Amino acid sequence: MLELLSDPTVWVAFGTLTVLEIVLGIDNIVFISVLVSRLPKEQADQARKLGLALALIFRILLLLVLSWIIGLNADVITLFGQGFSWKDLILLGGGLFLIYKATHEMHNEIEEPPAENLAKQAGAAFSSIIIQIIIIDMVFSIDSIITAVGMAQQVEVMIAAVIVAVGVMFIASGPIASFVARHPT
Repeated sequence: MLELLSDPTVWVAFGTLTVLEIVLGIDNIVFISVLVSRLPKEQADQARKLGLALALIFRILLLLVLSWIIGLNADVITLFGQGFSWKDLILLGGGLFLIYKATHEMHNEIEEPPAENLAKQAGAAFSSIIIQIIIIDMVFSIDSIITAVGMAQQVEVMIAAVIVAVGVMFIASGPIASFVARHPT
């Protein structure tokens, strides 16, 4: 492990992966900000922090099982002459989920529910938003995790880059959430 600290190529890989994770995480922060904006301020901050903490754990787990996901290249279904592997279906499902969430969130911004329903919905929405943050983070992080596996050979370097990037996301998410709340368009 100590030999990693003295290897300049490891530091270059770590720096590159960290910047890549941060840049690719910006869309994630915006999506999280939109999701938590429907909660009361105290719950929104708590949901954002808890969601990002759980997202970090799931990103690390995703990193550890990514080699398995990448290996799912064998076609399991053929539609219209096109073969689809489990990896394709996972990516397709994630993409469809993001399209659904984006459409749903835009609809909610246009047609806001009456104010009296917001208090009742807040309790149920909190756990739902946490789950959505985790799913969205996993979908958004698949591309960066695949890139990380291609760039770095050591899983320790990849995990360290993910931890630093999520730390930056954690710090930046508050101001970005405030900005999105003030300027929803």
